[in-house]
Amino acid sequence: MILIFCAPSGSGKSTFVKHLLGKYDNFELSISATSRSPRGTEKHGVEYYFLSADEFRRLIAEDKLIEYQEVYKDHFYGTLRSEIERIQKKGHHVVFDVDVKGGLNLKKIFGKEAVAVFIQPPSIEELRRRLEGRGTDSKEMIEQRLAKASTEMQDAPFFDHIIVNDKLETALADLEKLLHQYKMIN
Repeated sequence: MILIFCAPSGSGKSTFVKHLLGKYDNFELSISATSRSPRGTEKHGVEYYFLSADEFRRLIAEDKLIEYQEVYKDHFYGTLRSEIERIQKKGHHVVFDVDVKGGLNLKKIFGKEAVAVFIQPPSIEELRRRLEGRGTDSKEMIEQRLAKASTEMQDAPFFDHIIVNDKLETALADLEKLLHQYKMIN
């Protein structure tokens, strides 16, 4: 099966993915491809597959991507078919940690093979508190993230399941119940 996690920034999506990957060995994160340059200590094949814009265009022309977006001119992000095949050959469930638009696209592509989960903050006010608490974004960036979150939360009903991340332990237990329902874990 394919498990798609989406959420507004600051909702705890990465925490859910880390929990899942740390606790169960039958799940594996799909590594996306991008044409942007590595940031900081990012490594090819770990955080992303870093490709040139021309390499990305060649893969598009050869139909080697399941989906892709050109976010900015010559800045592509996408999912390699070979990445999904690599994970499924191991008998593992594929995990996606993607933005809301990408998650909805993946759900359309994979249909019933995929379970799309929207991680929702309890409120915009709580989301603001979390983003401010991180101390990593300017006030302007926080406002942009909150505006985007309001829009993204309108798409929540299009996902298979919504988990409200109010109390982390409860939300993680809700995730595990969901995975039991789909027989992804025992």
